[in-house]
Amino acid sequence: MDGILAAIDRFTEWTGRIFCWLVLALTALVVLEVILRRFLNSPTTWSFEVTKQVFAFHFMLLAPYALLHKSHVAVDIFYVKLSPRRRAFLDIASYLLFFFPFLIVLIWQGIPYAANSWSMRETSFSSFSPPLYYVKTLIPVTAFLLLLQGGAMFLRHIRLAIRGENQ
Repeated sequence: MDGILAAIDRFTEWTGRIFCWLVLALTALVVLEVILRRFLNSPTTWSFEVTKQVFAFHFMLLAPYALLHKSHVAVDIFYVKLSPRRRAFLDIASYLLFFFPFLIVLIWQGIPYAANSWSMRETSFSSFSPPLYYVKTLIPVTAFLLLLQGGAMFLRHIRLAIRGENQ
């Protein structure tokens, strides 16, 4: 079990370290558009769409990495005052009530949503008209990756709640 959980963590860490570099492409696109628009008076029609898509990849594909490193927004007013074992019980309840149902619905609805987009080769309504289907595919892919990482963390919380063991 420990080997599988460690492999999931390594995979999430690996993908996070790769996709975090998209922020450089995003920054370069924004800086290029600012220079072209403000200093050369030559705005582009493609920059906004491409920036939006690169941001979507960056944001979505780093969500499991943020989960691994506990970087998501949380309200810790009461949580920090609990013992590690009680935190584990609260985390288990949160995963069962909110996390897993949300991801199941996201996968359940995201797959046909992306498939429909692929079937019609959906594009943006802008004059640049880039394809949208591969960006919409990120929805179920990200949900699956979050489910994988969240499942690993859930199992660790169960072990901590039952045995009092962290690793």
